[in-house]
Amino acid sequence: MSEMLEKARKYEFIQGQQIKEEERPAFHITPYVGWMNDPNGFSYYKGEYHLFYQYNPYSTHWDSMHWGHVVSKDLLHWNYVPTALAPDEDYDKFGCFSGSAIELEDGRQLLMYTSVNQEKLEDGTVRDIQTQAVAVGDGKDYEKYDKNPVLTAKDLPKGASKVDFRDPKIWKGNDGNFYCVIGSRPADGSGQILLYRSKNGFEWEFVSILAKNQNRYGKMWECPDFFELDGKYVLLTSPQDMLPEGLEFHNGNGTLCIIGELDTETHTLKEQFCQGVDYGIDYYAMQTLLAPDGRRIMIAWMQNWDTLAYRCNDSGWFAQMSLPRELSVKNGRLYQVPIRELNAMRANKVEYNNVVIKDTRLTLDQIEGRTVDLELVIRPADKDNLYKKFELCFAENEKYHSTLCFRPDESVLKIDRKFSGSERALVHQSSCLVNGDSNELKLRVILDKFSVEVFINDGEQVMSAVILTKQEAKGISFFADGAAKLDIVKYDLL
Repeated sequence: MSEMLEKARKYEFIQGQQIKEEERPAFHITPYVGWMNDPNGFSYYKGEYHLFYQYNPYSTHWDSMHWGHVVSKDLLHWNYVPTALAPDEDYDKFGCFSGSAIELEDGRQLLMYTSVNQEKLEDGTVRDIQTQAVAVGDGKDYEKYDKNPVLTAKDLPKGASKVDFRDPKIWKGNDGNFYCVIGSRPADGSGQILLYRSKNGFEWEFVSILAKNQNRYGKMWECPDFFELDGKYVLLTSPQDMLPEGLEFHNGNGTLCIIGELDTETHTLKEQFCQGVDYGIDYYAMQTLLAPDGRRIMIAWMQNWDTLAYRCNDSGWFAQMSLPRELSVKNGRLYQVPIRELNAMRANKVEYNNVVIKDTRLTLDQIEGRTVDLELVIRPADKDNLYKKFELCFAENEKYHSTLCFRPDESVLKIDRKFSGSERALVHQSSCLVNGDSNELKLRVILDKFSVEVFINDGEQVMSAVILTKQEAKGISFFADGAAKLDIVKYDLL
C-alpha cells in the first residue's frame, strides 16, 4: 500500500466516524467524509454490490481525486470500505478519474479508470493529459498494473484530443472479449464515444467511433455507458455545455440517452430515438450494472456542477448518489422505476381515494414526513371542466417548502425548490413536458431527508433534486386551482 493511500484510509477512518448516521440520508449513498462526484465501478462481485466514487476525503470540495468505496447486499443499505485508489503514481498523480469494474476469469476484480497527468506547453501553460489505467484486487485492496497506462494518445483515432479522453465503461461481450466505451473529443470540439476491445482486460485495441455528437447535444460527452436492453442498444452519456431544446434538455451539464441498433460490421450505433435521462435539477454521470437476476440497474451523481454552492456548510460530507433505478425500453423510450428492493422498506401505509380538492390547500392526517414513498393519481373532478393547476407541497413548514406543480392544459410538470432554504441565486426550478393523457397523471415521489425523486407515469420520465431544507419541515399538502380528484398512498420508508 502506498503512503498516499494509507494516509487517505487513516484520515477517513477517523473523520468518517465523527459524522452521525442521522446526519446522512437514510438510503442514499454519501461519501464517508469529504467530497463525492461520479459513481464508478458499479458492479456485482462476490455476492455483493460494489460502488466506487470520485472522492476527496480531505475536503467537501473537488480536489485530488481518489476512489471511495461502498458495498451492499440490497442496493439501499451500504457499508463503507477503505479507499480503493489514490493518485500515487506518476501517470495518475493529478487524479484517478472515473471508470468502471468487472470480474476477471481468475476471480479478481478489475478496475479501469482514467489516469491524469499534466504537461507544460511551450507558452508556459499547463494542461491535463488523460490516459486509461487498470488495477486488480479482491474487493477491498487493489494493485495497479505495472504496465499502466494501458491506453494512451497513441491509441486514439486521428484528431481526437488527449486532454479529453476519459471515463471507461467496461463489459464482457458475448464473444468472450472485454469491451469498453470511453468519452472523447474530436477535432470539431464536440463529443464522441470510442469503442475498444481486449482479450484479457489489460491489452486493448481501438475498434471504432461508436457514436458522434457532431455538435448536436452539448460538447464533450462524459461518463458513457453502453448496453443491450429489451432488443435495443442504449447509449447513456453526460454532455457538457448543453443548450436547451424545449423542455427536453436544459442548459449546462446534462444527460442524454440514445436508443438504436448496433451495426455489427462497422461497430457503430444507428440512432433511432433520443431523450434526456432525468428532467430535474440534480442528475449526472449515470452508470449501470447487470444484476444477477438480469435487471439493468442505473445509479447517478445526484448533483449539478452549476449548483455546488447549494450545500450544508457545516456538514462533513458533500453530495449523494441517486436511488438505484431499474431500466427498461418501451416504445422507443427509456423507462426508470425505483429498484424493487425499496418496497421492503415500506411501512405504515396510509391510503385515501377519490379525494376532491377545489380552489384550496389541503392537508391529510398522517400524510407527512421526509423519508416517504408517496403514490399519487391526479384526475379532473369533472372531465368536462379541466382544473388549471395541481400542486404538491413537501418539506414544508411555516418558513420552507418545495413544490411540484402540474398544469394539464400545457402538460408541464415543474419542480421548484426556491423556498427550500437556499441562500444562493442558483438553479432552483426545472420543468418537464409530460407525455400522455393530461386527464390522469401518475406520480411516485420518493423523499429521503435531503432529496426528492419523482417518477412520472410509471417511470416514463423522472425528475430529481437535492432538497437541503431543515428536517423539522416535514409537512405535505395539496392544492388545486379548479377541481381535482386524488388517489393517495403514502408509506414511511424505514
